[in-house]
Amino acid sequence: MAIFLTENSKVIVQGMTGSEGSIHTRKMVRAGTNIVGGTNPRKAGQKVEVEGRSLPIFATVGEAMEQTGADVSVAFVPPAFTKAAVNEAIDAEIPLVVVITEGVPVHDTADFFTRAQAKGGRTRIVGPNCPGVASPGKSYAGIIPADITGPGRIGLVSKSGTLTYQMMYELRDIGFSTAVGIGGDPIIGTTHIDALAAFEADPETEVIVMIGEIGGDAEERAAEFIKANVTKPVVGYVAGFTAPEGKTMGHAGAIVSGSSGTAQAKQEALEACGVRVGRTPSETARLVREVVEGRG
Repeated sequence: MAIFLTENSKVIVQGMTGSEGSIHTRKMVRAGTNIVGGTNPRKAGQKVEVEGRSLPIFATVGEAMEQTGADVSVAFVPPAFTKAAVNEAIDAEIPLVVVITEGVPVHDTADFFTRAQAKGGRTRIVGPNCPGVASPGKSYAGIIPADITGPGRIGLVSKSGTLTYQMMYELRDIGFSTAVGIGGDPIIGTTHIDALAAFEADPETEVIVMIGEIGGDAEERAAEFIKANVTKPVVGYVAGFTAPEGKTMGHAGAIVSGSSGTAQAKQEALEACGVRVGRTPSETARLVREVVEGRG
C-alpha cells in the first residue's frame, strides 16, 4: 500500500499550461502518474500533448472531477493566484490537493486551510512550498524525482525538499512506501502528525523517517504523538544544529528565537519519546539501516 497517493489516483494539474506546470506534468507522466487533465479557465476546451497522451484542459477543478473522476490536484500556480486555486479545489471537494508553490502569503494559506477545515476536512492539503507526495512504483504528485529510489518499506515525512531527495537516495536499496514533503512554511496543511498517523495505519510501512528543522514546535508535538500513538520504529533528523539565533534559514518557518525551536531541543524531545535521531542526513540513514536490519 501507500498513503495519500496510490496507483489508482487520478491526478489533475492546476496550471498545467504554465512553464513549471508543463515541465513537471511531463515528468509525472513519465514516472507513471495517471494524469487525466489540467485546469486553466482561459484555455478550457483545449488539449495538450504530453508524452504521447492528449490531455484535456478544463475551466475548473469541479468540471475536471466530473468528467475524469480526478481525486488529486497538483497546483503549479503563481503565489498571487494560489489562494483562489486552492479554494476552488476545496469547494470542489477533491480529496487531495498538493500545493507546490513557494512564496504563498501566510494569510492566504491561513484562509484556504481554514476553508478546508470548515468544509469538514474533505480535502487534504499538502504544502504549500513543498515537493509533493511520491509513492514509488505507483504515482508521483509534485516535483520529487522519480529515479532516485524504488518501492519499499520506509515511510518518510519531511519539511525539507532537498533532504527528502537525499534520504530517498541514500536508502534507495531499501525503498519507500510513500514520501511526503509537507513544506516548511509557518502554516501548512498536512503535518508530521498527520503523516505519522497514516504510516502507522499502513501495513506496508515498517519504519518511519521524520525530517524536521529549526523553528516552531511541530517536532516536539510530533514526539508526544509518537509516544502515545506510534508503535512502529521512528528515526528522526532535525536540520539546523549550527543555525544562528534570530536568522531565518531557508524556509520561512525555520527561525530560532532564544531557546525555542532549536535543533538540540527538538532532538532531546524526540529521543525522550524513543526516537533515534541522527546529527546528519547520512547518520540518520545509517540508523534507519540498523533498524531495518534488526527487523530482518
